[in-house]
Amino acid sequence: MNTEKIQIVNRNGIKLNTSIDFPNHQKPKQFALFAHCFTCTSQLNAVRNISQALNKKGIAVVRFDFTGLGKSEGEFTESHFEANVEDLLDVNQFLIENYQTPQLIIGHSLGGSAAIVAASKLDNIKAVVTIGSPADIQHTARHFASQAEDLKIGEHTDVIIAGRKFTISGEFVEGFKKHKLSETIKSLRKPILVMHAPFDEIVGIKNAHEIYHNALHPKSFVSLDSADHLLTKKEDSLYAGEMIASWSTRYIDLKAFETPNPDTHQLVAHLNLVEDNFTTSINTKNHGIIADEPKKVGGNDFGMAPFELVSAGLAACTVMTLKLYAQRKGWDLNEVYTYVNHSKEVIDGEKKDVFSKTLDFVGDLDEKQKERLRQIAGKCPVHKTLQQSSEIKTEIKNG
Repeated sequence: MNTEKIQIVNRNGIKLNTSIDFPNHQKPKQFALFAHCFTCTSQLNAVRNISQALNKKGIAVVRFDFTGLGKSEGEFTESHFEANVEDLLDVNQFLIENYQTPQLIIGHSLGGSAAIVAASKLDNIKAVVTIGSPADIQHTARHFASQAEDLKIGEHTDVIIAGRKFTISGEFVEGFKKHKLSETIKSLRKPILVMHAPFDEIVGIKNAHEIYHNALHPKSFVSLDSADHLLTKKEDSLYAGEMIASWSTRYIDLKAFETPNPDTHQLVAHLNLVEDNFTTSINTKNHGIIADEPKKVGGNDFGMAPFELVSAGLAACTVMTLKLYAQRKGWDLNEVYTYVNHSKEVIDGEKKDVFSKTLDFVGDLDEKQKERLRQIAGKCPVHKTLQQSSEIKTEIKNG
């Protein structure tokens, strides 16, 4: 997981502390928005673990602290339900303008309720996931309702929520009364995955039943078994992430990026200078890989650098050649490693590229056999091509 930290300014000029978890060694195939639970932050371990599982599917996850929570600016009194929804809409717009249009939205606890409402307003969101979410927004208000029974607009009071003291306002209380979630769910008309632990003591399992009952198909339910509300056990949050990743493949676009087919050529490399920085797609007729530059020279490090690819070709050719030779001889060679280092050295007053190979054999071989394999390693086609001068022709494709 490769995390980039940024700040997003919402419609009220408040800076939202944001993290984007990118998949390792590849350009994201898709982006997902994550809405954290009531009074929580985006740094909750469960959120990070779910991101990790989604990253493995090529999905980048955008998690942020709602207004007044975590490291985001603003006061907690400004973090009412309506403001949470607005924050999601603003982060979504920022992604569209600066990264990629997200198609998946995930919400934990009250964040799931906010995700449903936000998804109802966003055409780009194709699928919704709730985790331990209330079916009625007023469910969350019960945490502080009795402590703010007579609170009026413009007034403030201190309340205790989950053992912590918060200051809330009359506006904060009213912000939890503006949405009838059941009606929003009925009109959502988007695939929804409802995840809930049957023994959740904070938000009872009946909430999952109500969300599922009100939702239209396609809808799915996954039980989180013995998990608690915050998914504090790592195995529970990783399981949730894996299930979300698998489920979402039916509803969001996770296809590999389309690149030009080699056609009459053996291989094609394609770089979109506007969108991809140095990240280059390389395709043969049946296969594809990603090349990139390391971060120290301005790349994203999503793939091997060009000279690493040259070294890779040399290493691959070497081990394959040694396999064929050892099999023909009937030698006991079970595994072979070829380590390659590339450097530039001055030889006879001339600067040259030097590829150094180190061989490691696994098998019952004597020293004479090992020495013979070392000699054969120099006869692989890529080794011979690199060792002798090659001619490269360059032309411009017509049309």
